[in-house]
Amino acid sequence: MDSQDPRQLLAQRLRALRETHWPGQKITQPQLAQALGGGKPLSVPLISSWESQTNPRIPPLSRLESYAALFATSRSFAGAEPKLLSPEDMSDEEQQAMTELWKELTHLRADALRADSGLTAEPPALSDVERSLRAGPWRFADGNDITIVCAQWPPDMLRQIPYTDVSDPEYIELLTVSDLDSLFELYGHLRAANPANQVNLRIAGRLTADDYTSHLVSLGGVDWNTITSTALYRLSLPVEQVARWDNPDGQYFEVTESGTTANYRPKVEKVSGQSKGILTEDVALFARAVSPFNRKRTVTICSGMYGRGTYGVVRALTDARFRDRNADYLRSRFSNSDTYCILSRVPIVDGATTLTPDWTTGDYTLFEWSG
Repeated sequence: MDSQDPRQLLAQRLRALRETHWPGQKITQPQLAQALGGGKPLSVPLISSWESQTNPRIPPLSRLESYAALFATSRSFAGAEPKLLSPEDMSDEEQQAMTELWKELTHLRADALRADSGLTAEPPALSDVERSLRAGPWRFADGNDITIVCAQWPPDMLRQIPYTDVSDPEYIELLTVSDLDSLFELYGHLRAANPANQVNLRIAGRLTADDYTSHLVSLGGVDWNTITSTALYRLSLPVEQVARWDNPDGQYFEVTESGTTANYRPKVEKVSGQSKGILTEDVALFARAVSPFNRKRTVTICSGMYGRGTYGVVRALTDARFRDRNADYLRSRFSNSDTYCILSRVPIVDGATTLTPDWTTGDYTLFEWSG
């Protein structure tokens, strides 16, 4: 095997991390096997096979992610037993080191895989997608459950929807849930970005204790989704969602900052002969914070005044054309904050097509805050 074979380069880098990453501290293969395996240590021969210079095996991505976390901080091996820290327990500098090491190792692995299959062309598009999924805010540490919370339609609306009566043989539970566009979009993205995590759907008002202490994602507004209203109250954000649907002008987000108050309303174009008009622009909130129910987990709120606003703000971080730039924008603005929010415009074209907001242009962000 050539000395510059990409498979050997990856093996050399993994061995160098173990032996020379921290001057004066050499990690043994048994120590590394214990740290990577957590409660069930990996086998030492497996570690040796990843470092082999004659016939190296290529580790799975999940193991390289653990390598990046382990060697991002010397605290991983500071105690009597090695410990794999979660990103939530790391400093900003350690998280940055983990991200950079993760990028390096995934590039080396992509090259090694191509060499292993006899390919010499540029990396396939999938590797770029893989990196994109794992770098965004919808990526969570392996082993952490994620719970998406949606509201259920009120009883008077449910009665108008076929197959929502549980006694009906054709009963379809998902039809009872609001914000299906957002749920469909986000669930697929979360599963792709977190293949080692369980992603659950729960209806507001029906959460278990374990659901509350997972990573919570609440879709939809305060009128029906009690998790959205509870989280907004507990987090004390300077943004309040007002949903007085009996008042023609009673739907807006109210922002209070430095003693001043501003209201941001969706735009509905009145059309002759139509009582509700056509929605041309919604307003939606994206908020991320340490969970008030478990400080080692997060709560995320995606809430528009209308369902298409919720869908648009979800798409801001899932749409393949915009998610990387919007994720970079969040990092540039809020990398030092564990609680932040953006109030965003969400344009709707011809009353039908919801466009993804590009936060980097300045045309869509109405209000930003971190604390």
